[in-house]
Amino acid sequence: MLTSKILATAVDRALAEDAPWGDATVAASIPADMQFTAHLVAREPGVFAGGAVWQETFRQVDANILVTDLVADGTAFSTHDVLATVTGPAAGVLTAERVALNFTQRLSGIATLTSRFVARVAEVGAPARIADTRKTTPGLRALEKHAVVAGGGVNHRFSLSDAIMLKDNHLAALAATDDASLTDAINKVKAAVGHTTPIIVEVARVEQIDPVLAAGVTGILLDNFSLEQLRTGVELIAGRCVAEASGGVNLATVAGIAATGVDIISVGALTHGAAALDLGLDAT
Repeated sequence: MLTSKILATAVDRALAEDAPWGDATVAASIPADMQFTAHLVAREPGVFAGGAVWQETFRQVDANILVTDLVADGTAFSTHDVLATVTGPAAGVLTAERVALNFTQRLSGIATLTSRFVARVAEVGAPARIADTRKTTPGLRALEKHAVVAGGGVNHRFSLSDAIMLKDNHLAALAATDDASLTDAINKVKAAVGHTTPIIVEVARVEQIDPVLAAGVTGILLDNFSLEQLRTGVELIAGRCVAEASGGVNLATVAGIAATGVDIISVGALTHGAAALDLGLDAT
């Protein structure tokens, strides 16, 4: 989903916000013919993400700026590692610096946090995959979901258009307008869409699982279940659809959740709770 158009638009908006009438400091202090070289340096360990948007930012400011030695997204690094080098007109490098760093610090923070969740699951030998949610920064979803993948996670639906996901409020609305059983209500939804459309249903109680399974859904989201309830849910689902856990997931709880046998663990904090990683652009 991270297309060249999405990249270009995100960078264009960020630059318009940061330098709407140009860079006053650069214009007053930096000779137009001055050349400059700087390194993107890690101030702390992590996992890198944002290479494409780093390049696009410098390209839009000045196409004469050259980005070299850029590490690949998903690369783990240590403190003091050089992640990229930029060389070119000093005015352009200095104008682009903050926007480029804002993007890569944010995205590397997401990739790093995701990698920590993935590592916790791996420690218990569980096959569960860590997935993001739609709890993303407006306008930056494609970038942030790309960062999740760079950190070893997987993407949940990208938008409301991608799949049917009946959550608690949808089910409450259906119950208020129709006396049909939960199974019948889901079947009516299935009949209204094409056979290729995934249908995921969120349940809040173990008792809801069998009626949902009877409708032949793509996945069941076990929301805020205890570990015991998750194990029961996985046993009831028995591979007939994807079993997903959500709610109450953090680095302290994710291993236990994974050990219950769920297929997917969705974590909103991957994108809405990740701290920006400390990266800097240092002149040589």
